[in-house]
Amino acid sequence: MRQVLTPFCNARPDNLAPELIVVHGISLPPGEFGGPWIDRLFTGNLPGEAHASFVERAGLKVSAHVLIRRDGELVQYVPFSQRAWHAGVSQYRGRENCNDFSIGIELEGTDAAPYADAQYAVLAELAATLIRTYDSLSAAHIVGHSDVAPGRKTDPGAVFDWPRLRAALAARLAGG
Repeated sequence: MRQVLTPFCNARPDNLAPELIVVHGISLPPGEFGGPWIDRLFTGNLPGEAHASFVERAGLKVSAHVLIRRDGELVQYVPFSQRAWHAGVSQYRGRENCNDFSIGIELEGTDAAPYADAQYAVLAELAATLIRTYDSLSAAHIVGHSDVAPGRKTDPGAVFDWPRLRAALAARLAGG
């Protein structure tokens, strides 16, 4: 796992343990994969002049715990024990501020393009590892950004194969 630490994180309130995994989708520029732009966004170094779509994103203070690139490369930005700034205005089962009690996992992709096989494999393995590490997490509490910020966010999109993830995760948790 490659680490690119971001300043856009802080302590979880009251040392809350993570209870939720939020799956996101991201591509910069939109619809393009690879390149340094996601790292640059999450570290506050996205140059607004590099692409028209960056103008509104430059200067944002956002992060995620990890990114899973199209080839399965895992990049960590925030330690899992810390609060990453990924969900924004959000709510899960009546609780607001999902960043306080969640782990944010970005997948390099879009709402319209299928995610890569390697991403599903790495996501299932990572989720299984997190569930084994934190008693507060379970396979039942893995959702999309669109689930915690409906009407505001659509990722990871309708193309994300939730049954595939759940089956792969169940196999890994069962020792397969």
